[in-house]
Amino acid sequence: MIIAIDGPAASGKSTVAKSVARRLGARHLDTGAMYRAVAWLALERDVPLDDWSALTGLAEANPVTFEYADGAAIATSVRIGGRDVTTQIRLPVVDANVSAAASVPGVRTSLVAQQRELAGVSDTVVEGRDIGTVVFPLADVKVFLTASAEERARRRQLDLAAQGHAVEQAEVQARLERRDHIDSTREASPLEAADDAELLDTTGLSIDEVVDAIVSRVEAAR
Repeated sequence: MIIAIDGPAASGKSTVAKSVARRLGARHLDTGAMYRAVAWLALERDVPLDDWSALTGLAEANPVTFEYADGAAIATSVRIGGRDVTTQIRLPVVDANVSAAASVPGVRTSLVAQQRELAGVSDTVVEGRDIGTVVFPLADVKVFLTASAEERARRRQLDLAAQGHAVEQAEVQARLERRDHIDSTREASPLEAADDAELLDTTGLSIDEVVDAIVSRVEAAR
């Protein structure tokens, strides 16, 4: 069974998807981490983010993998080309550049193929921006999470603060809105809800409330 959870940055996808995976005893797959890994590697190797051919080659030559402990729902590490980049892909500089890498059609083609292979081994909760529309259009359950821009900025600021990065909420919100624009207007797999996805506004909802709602949909689909 494939459970697709899509939505913009800081809409709660990662926290919710991980909790849903734990509740269901399924595996969690964070596709956003894969695009972050490619962006990080491009920055590390000084590959221009406007060089689509070079970025595509980078993604094709350096597969992204996840490591899971036996029976665990959540990956313990993210690797690209064999290098552990679990921490590095969450840096603000990657936040600022991931949309550029994710906009490259060749990068998306390469990573979508990898995502389908990774999720094909077991029941999987897959989070991203185009899971229900492109990666798994026939997913058993599709949910598109939303939240107000202010709430998403508040959440992201808290995440950054926990990582030791002090950023004003107004700056965080401006970054999120720029990323929303890039993600929703790109030609390759733009951010949008699938026609058959259920929209779920997480503003004002607790994590448990959102997880309960999704798990109920999964149980009904079984």
